[in-house]
Amino acid sequence: MQFGRTYEEFEIGAIYKHWPGKTVTEYDDHLFCLLTMNHHPLHLDAHYAEHTTDFGRNVVVGNYVYSLLLGMSVPDVSGKAIANLEIESLRHVAPTFHGDTVYGETTVLDKRPSKSRNDRGIVQVETRGYKQDGTLVCVFRRKVMVPTAAYIDERGGEQPGRPQPATDSRGGN
Repeated sequence: MQFGRTYEEFEIGAIYKHWPGKTVTEYDDHLFCLLTMNHHPLHLDAHYAEHTTDFGRNVVVGNYVYSLLLGMSVPDVSGKAIANLEIESLRHVAPTFHGDTVYGETTVLDKRPSKSRNDRGIVQVETRGYKQDGTLVCVFRRKVMVPTAAYIDERGGEQPGRPQPATDSRGGN
């Protein structure tokens, strides 16, 4: 299974459909809110959300949706990244609710060789997140520094540092 791409493997215009999607539970949302100290009642208090908001129910915190999509994109986009350089834009387009399933896809917008080192390049991508009904919920653009194939080869290949299994003293593995 591929995990990330080298600079040479990115093609401008390519679209990577991330799989699988993730159904967002109330627990996911509340845990993320608590971990990040976002205690806004829109996300945590069902009574508040039902009686005082336009949505009439809790809304999943937007940064969780963004983080989920970013994570979904790692195997296709940044699994080999040297560095995440920049989030150029982030838009929360529509709300996500408990029980919604989020799916993502990323389009390669641009790529260029690094100006300072010839063993890496900069790739610009846009990731879009959708709910199960096709509603666009989140869009963000970012730049990622990725290695060239030569960089990977010079450092021991695809899985540098991975140990070899020891053989069992009985002759088996």
